[in-house]
Amino acid sequence: MCSGHIAAGVEYGDPILELSDIDVVAVDPDIDEVARILVRGERSGRSVRVQVSIDEGLLARIDRVAKNRSGFLADAARAALAARGAPWS
Repeated sequence: MCSGHIAAGVEYGDPILELSDIDVVAVDPDIDEVARILVRGERSGRSVRVQVSIDEGLLARIDRVAKNRSGFLADAARAALAARGAPWS
């Protein structure tokens, strides 16, 4: 997944290009192109406040290792979704 690349680009102020058909991406004549691939990426959406219930012991463990609960839980959710092969839409 290239979401990390997209996030780094956003962090450094790089423009995020709109989707394009692979056939309209220019061919560089100085490069011997072997193949083109499509990768799926995820643009971050706006954050939404939610209320969840969680075991207090588990929450204490999260607090010991994370600077930000929301970020930790979002990262954990992304990892769990990827592990389960969850569809993007």
